[in-house]
Amino acid sequence: MPERKICIVTGTRAEYGLLYWLMKEIQADPDLVLQIVATGMHLSPEFGLTYRKIEEDGFRINEKVEMLLSSDTPVGIAKSIGLGVIGFADAIDRLKPDIVVILGDRFEIFAAAQAAMIARIPIAHIHGGETTEGAIDEAMRHAITKMSHFHFTAAEPYRQRVIQLGESPERVLNYGAPGLDNLKKLALLDKKAFEKAIDFQLGNLSFLITYHPVTLCDTGPEKPINELFQAIDHFLDAKIIFTKANADTAGRIINQKIDAYVKKNTQRAKVFTSMGQLLYLSAIKNADIVIGNSSSGIVETPAFHKPTVNIGMRQQGRLKAASIIDCKEKEQAIVAAIKKGLSPEFNEISKNAVNPYGQGDVFYKIKEYLKKVSLRDILMKKFYDVSHDGQKGK
Repeated sequence: MPERKICIVTGTRAEYGLLYWLMKEIQADPDLVLQIVATGMHLSPEFGLTYRKIEEDGFRINEKVEMLLSSDTPVGIAKSIGLGVIGFADAIDRLKPDIVVILGDRFEIFAAAQAAMIARIPIAHIHGGETTEGAIDEAMRHAITKMSHFHFTAAEPYRQRVIQLGESPERVLNYGAPGLDNLKKLALLDKKAFEKAIDFQLGNLSFLITYHPVTLCDTGPEKPINELFQAIDHFLDAKIIFTKANADTAGRIINQKIDAYVKKNTQRAKVFTSMGQLLYLSAIKNADIVIGNSSSGIVETPAFHKPTVNIGMRQQGRLKAASIIDCKEKEQAIVAAIKKGLSPEFNEISKNAVNPYGQGDVFYKIKEYLKKVSLRDILMKKFYDVSHDGQKGK
């Protein structure tokens, strides 16, 4: 049997952090060939040229697909998708992989899925079946599911949702959230080592904040991010670590606002364009509370038994542990949620909260599945009908 070529597509450093261990598993397997396509924010100076981190980690990037325009308007994002489809079409034609692996729901991944589908390359999709009602990502995620042939979901309800979308149950596997692999495999930094690594002193009270645009909202992000700033100003003794928004519509507005806030509060706040998995997870470990609307507050933070203040509707619809507090994008609501999260009573709840996203060891299972699964007739997908009572329809 010839070596099977597995092509990993990555567009952001956060996504790369989730795919890292799968890439290592494939790289170490003598029966597999790892191919890597870097795109999106990885290739942007504005977002740190993070493709260099991939290379520093000992990987060879086979193709770079330039697609990210400087505009983050809806028109700019749509044009970036178009450029991505063109670039991925060429890259996939040159690499001729046996399977393309994609994760999540971002527009870069949406473009990669379109090109791979048209090229008749089987697609393996990680993190399908989830709902994020406040973001356009939800529609792209479900569209990617329909273009894909193998599905690795993060929880059983998400597996059922992928099946509800018509995917064959035998090709929908619930292995849990891959981000939890990092908690087992990385030696996270203690407070002293973390402070040295980021050149910033934490306090007796420390916040980790990541806030992204709510891309289906009719209004801009200026008012919500200002409400957040006003809320955290109620806690002047807190040290604050910000991580910047992704290259979504209006993401640059949020990042400019964060830069301005940090400039006025240099003694108590610091911002990072990208921390990488080791520093970001170490930040969760050493923070007292995680604030914002990032999926990391929903998926990874509960594994640390830390409270999350989840602001607004971006993550509405996701499974949530008992350690997560939902609140509106209003100053007083955020203040109340932070106070609740920091209370001794809620800390006890957080310590005992069960994470619905599994226990890790995800990527070895994915690698073994992709290595052994038959690709014969895989492109001929049949729609799996589910009747109202949950049984297969006729």
